[in-house]
Amino acid sequence: MRKVLLLLLLPVLLLLVGHPFTLTRAQSTTEAPTSATGTERKTSEPYTGDLSVFESPGRDDRLQISRVMDILSIAPGKSVADIGAGSGWFSVRAARRIGAAGSVYSVDINPEAIRYIDKRIRKEQLGNVKTILSEPDDPLLPARSVDAVLLLKTYHEVAQPVVLLRKLRGALRPGAKVGVIDRNGNGENHGVGRDVVIREAKEAGYDLLAQYDFVKKDQMDYFLVFTAQP
Repeated sequence: MRKVLLLLLLPVLLLLVGHPFTLTRAQSTTEAPTSATGTERKTSEPYTGDLSVFESPGRDDRLQISRVMDILSIAPGKSVADIGAGSGWFSVRAARRIGAAGSVYSVDINPEAIRYIDKRIRKEQLGNVKTILSEPDDPLLPARSVDAVLLLKTYHEVAQPVVLLRKLRGALRPGAKVGVIDRNGNGENHGVGRDVVIREAKEAGYDLLAQYDFVKKDQMDYFLVFTAQP
């Protein structure tokens, strides 16, 4: 009788023992989320210091910013996005180039930068500049709103560059150019290798149009120009 009872209870005992094991196994096989590129790379902390450092005398000549705007086809009436605008240094120069018929979207994730730029454009009476407090992986630009984009010494701070570039695509007009000016580095030292930028842009659906080394004579800085694939 005792043996029969044990045989009857055995399936129940196995079920009770097996159930928690099944849960533990299922939990242990859950995969951790990965980045858009499938790998992690180092990035620099976004700058939050004194914004006036971007206004150093002679910066226009050192970066040859007029030539940069020529290459990006920034001309009167065009629409431009300055992503990672900081103090608005490039935004105001683009605004003067495009004139009243054009528009500049001055984009930054730092609320202090946005306040700084808003104050600046009021002081300089630039009615063609609109500020956008963006998200780290999304510039929040209107659809099909821009003819040219520049990330000036900003790309190395973007933690999810492939995601950002993919979301940027929807804001580009046909034939829009996307420029990246940065310096060679390891990601966390306020620079990132140009080959990394080219690879990530390709993954996000962009073609490299051209690359230049004129933006600084020390050969550390580079200027890359991309266009979205059809």
